[in-house]
Amino acid sequence: MTKKERFRRFIEYFVKNQPDANTELKYTDPYELLVAVILSAQCTDKRVNIITPEFFRKFPSLEALSVAAEEEVYALIKSCSYPNNKTKHLIGMARAVMEDFGGIVPSDIDDLQKLPGVGRKTANVIASVYFSKPAMAVDTHVFRVAARLGLSTRSKTPLDTEKQLVQYIPEEYVARAHHWLILHGRYICQARKPKCDQCGLTDFCKYYQVENKAG
Repeated sequence: MTKKERFRRFIEYFVKNQPDANTELKYTDPYELLVAVILSAQCTDKRVNIITPEFFRKFPSLEALSVAAEEEVYALIKSCSYPNNKTKHLIGMARAVMEDFGGIVPSDIDDLQKLPGVGRKTANVIASVYFSKPAMAVDTHVFRVAARLGLSTRSKTPLDTEKQLVQYIPEEYVARAHHWLILHGRYICQARKPKCDQCGLTDFCKYYQVENKAG
């Protein structure tokens, strides 16, 4: 199977079986999504969705968050991972958007990465999820699943994987493909015990083929 055929099979499967895949984070505007994605680093979406309702009641806007005291923010997010760092990032992000972008969350990936707490992965999530840009965010799920399926080869970094995926996935599918890979990794192709018996991609999955031969 060629790489193009592999990608075509991947896209056909998910277009048929999961056509409307999207983020599981709850948000209503780019500010809320940006906060949620910053909180989600090394933390589950489920936990973030528990934290954010009260957070947004307390800080309903970038302006409100930009003048928040660290202890107020920390108290609301302390149940997520790395709350000290995320407290500083959230307040710094809000101040930067207010001061450098006129209070409007930028849609450009390079501009997003200028904000505290926003790396390439987070910037790609915001650009693709809210602004519908063909950006591919690569987290641990995407990195793992892409390698197992053979969509990425000899990839050593998330950026390597990102480049390979956007090279072969048609632009109109890139944003959805990000969610296909994440959700597949979260619920089926799990790190320690992948549920291969529930997977519809085993006919071309390199990981499955190797494991079967080993077995």
